[in-house]
Amino acid sequence: MLPVIALIGRPNVGKSTLFNQLTRSRDALVADFPGLTRDRQYGQGRLGERPYLVVDTGGLVGDERGLDSLMAEQVWLAVEQADAVVFLLDARDGINLSDHQIAERLRRSGKTVWLALNKADSVDTGGIAAEACALGFGQPAAIAAAHGRGVSALIDQVLGALPPSAGGHEDAPEAEPGIRLAVVGRPNVGKSTLINRMLGEQRVLAFDQPGTTRDSIYIPFERDGQAYTLIDTAGVRRRSKVNEVVEKFSVIKTLQAINDADVAILVLDAHAGEAVDQDASLAGNIIDSGTALVLAINKWDGLDDDQRQWFRTQLERRLPFLAMAERYFISALHGSGVGNLYDAVQAAHRAATIKVPTPELTRLLEQAVHAHQPPLVQGRRIKLRYAHQGGQRPPVIVIHGNQTERLPPSYKRYLNNYFRQALRLVGTPIRLEFKTGDNPYKGRRNSLTARQQRRRKRMIRHVKK
Repeated sequence: MLPVIALIGRPNVGKSTLFNQLTRSRDALVADFPGLTRDRQYGQGRLGERPYLVVDTGGLVGDERGLDSLMAEQVWLAVEQADAVVFLLDARDGINLSDHQIAERLRRSGKTVWLALNKADSVDTGGIAAEACALGFGQPAAIAAAHGRGVSALIDQVLGALPPSAGGHEDAPEAEPGIRLAVVGRPNVGKSTLINRMLGEQRVLAFDQPGTTRDSIYIPFERDGQAYTLIDTAGVRRRSKVNEVVEKFSVIKTLQAINDADVAILVLDAHAGEAVDQDASLAGNIIDSGTALVLAINKWDGLDDDQRQWFRTQLERRLPFLAMAERYFISALHGSGVGNLYDAVQAAHRAATIKVPTPELTRLLEQAVHAHQPPLVQGRRIKLRYAHQGGQRPPVIVIHGNQTERLPPSYKRYLNNYFRQALRLVGTPIRLEFKTGDNPYKGRRNSLTARQQRRRKRMIRHVKK
C-alpha cells in the first residue's frame, strides 16, 4: 500500500486543481464554481522514486446540512484513512470561521496536518501566513496549484515527515485495473446507490436529488478473485435541458468514462413506466463506442405485476436494438438481484475480448452464405470468400469478397446476427468490415497470338464485305 495524502479545505480553495497537479492528470473537474467536488477522488502521484496516493475531497463550510452533510462525512472518512492531511487555505480570501472550525476537528483527529496557502502567486502572504499560524499547524507553505509553484516542495516535506513504513511497502506493485465497469444512466435512477451496494459501503454520495454526482469516480475493488474498477458517472439528461456549464463538463466526463470502460451497466428507472428517449440515446452511445453492455432495471421491487409487464412490453418496443444485452431487474437500495450482475459483466467482457481463428470464421461465413445467398447486383452474384478477426472490444470481423460495397444493410444485419448466434456472443456489439479485392486483370489488355490475329483480320474483312 502507498502513503495516502488527503486534501481538504473550504469550497473553491483549489483542492481539485492541486489534485490534478499532483497526479499529472485532469481526472478531477475544475471550474471557478464552489462546491463542484462532492465525492472522494483517488489518484496516484510520484515524487522522485516515492509514489503516493492523493485524495481529492469536497469543500467544508462547517455547518453542513442535507447533501452537504453527506459530503462532509466523505471528507472526514478520507481524513481517517489518510497518513497525512494537506489543509488548503485561500491566500486571497484569508482565514475565516470555517477554517477555524475545520482546524478544530483536524486537531481532534490526531492526524499529521500540513497547511498550504494556495493562490499565493499574486498576493503578499506575510500577514495571512501569520494569521494561519494561529490554527495550530505551524508555518503554512505558499503554493500556486494552478501553475505548480511550491507544490513539489510541499509534498517533499509531507513525505519526508512520514515514516518509511507509512502506507506499507513503497515498492508494492501497482494494482491491475481489472474489468473497467461504468455505471451510467439518467439522473436519479440509482447509479450511486448501486455502486455503494456493489462495494458494500457508502463510497459515493447517494441522495434523492438529481445531479448529485458531478464527476466520474474510479473505484478499484475485488470480488471472488476478479479485479474490477467501478466508475460512477454523472447522470446524462437531454441536451436541451443541460444549462449549467458544470453539467456540460459532467456529461463529457461520463462519455469519456463510457469509452474508457470495458463493460457499461445502463441503469433504467422502472418507476418511470417505460424507457425514455434519453435511455435510447445513452444506449446508442454505449454501442457506438464498442463498449459491452448490461441492462439493470432498478427500483423493480416497488411495482405490481401489471406495471412490471407493461415495463417489459415498453422495453421491447422502445429499445429493440438492445436484445443482445442481458437484462436484470434489481433493487439497488435493498440489494435484490445485484449479485447477478457480476456474472453478466464477466460474460459480456469475455464476449468482447473473444479470439476466433480464421478457419472458424471462414467456416461460419460459408454456412451463412449457404443458408442465405447474397443478392444479385446488376445480374452478378456478390461473392463472400473468407473472414478473419480484425480486433477486439468490440469483436471486429473482416469479410473479403467482391462487390462488398453493394451489400444491402439487411444482408449485413443478417450476417451480424448469424455470427452473434453461432459464436454465442452476449452483451457486446459486433462490427463487420468488408473488403473488396482488386481484379488482377483490371486495365490489362489481352495479348493475341499470331493465329488469333489472323482470325481477327479475316473477321474484319468479312464484316466490311
